[in-house]
Amino acid sequence: MWRESSNVRVRRSENRGQEWSRFFVWSLGEAMGQVITTTYLNQQMGRAWAVLPAGGVWDIVPTECQCSDFTNVALYCNYQRGAAGGAVDFRIEVSPDLTGTAWHRLTVQALGIVVPGADIESDVQAQDFSFEPLTGNREYFVYGPIDLGGTVERIRVAAQETGNVANPGSCEIELRFGA
Repeated sequence: MWRESSNVRVRRSENRGQEWSRFFVWSLGEAMGQVITTTYLNQQMGRAWAVLPAGGVWDIVPTECQCSDFTNVALYCNYQRGAAGGAVDFRIEVSPDLTGTAWHRLTVQALGIVVPGADIESDVQAQDFSFEPLTGNREYFVYGPIDLGGTVERIRVAAQETGNVANPGSCEIELRFGA
C-alpha cells in the first residue's frame, strides 16, 4: 500500500499476518540531496587514514569513487607529519566513463593578455596541490568545492609525502558531493 503527500512517500508492508508492520519513507525531491551519508554515495572515503608511501611515491592504487549524480565535490582532508618538515601533495583525477579507463588531471589556466587585433594564447598546466602543516599534530583542511561539470563519472585522489620523504606522515581524504 502506498500513501503520498507533497514530499514524502510511505510504504506499509505487512509480514504475512504478524502483528507488526514496517514503514519505509523515501524523500521525493530536494530533501534527499541535502542529507550527507554514505548510503546515498554523497560521502565517500577517497583515502583511508594511513601512512603515506615512503620515498615520496604517489599512492599506487588510489580509491575510485562514483560521482555521476553530482555536480561538485569538496575534499575534507587531514594530515599528520611523520617528522619535522613533513608535507603532503594530493592529485585529483577524474574519469568521464563508468569503468575509469581514462583518467584526467585537474588543470590550472593562465589567461593570455588581450591585445586588439591579435589572437590570445592562454597556458594550461596539470595541477597538484600541496599542504604543509603548522604543527606536528593532526591538522584538518578542506579543498573545494570543485565543479564536476556534470560530465564526470568517477574521481580518485592520490597522495604523496613531499616534505620529509624518509619519514612519511599519515593522510585521510573524505569526498563530499553536492547536487
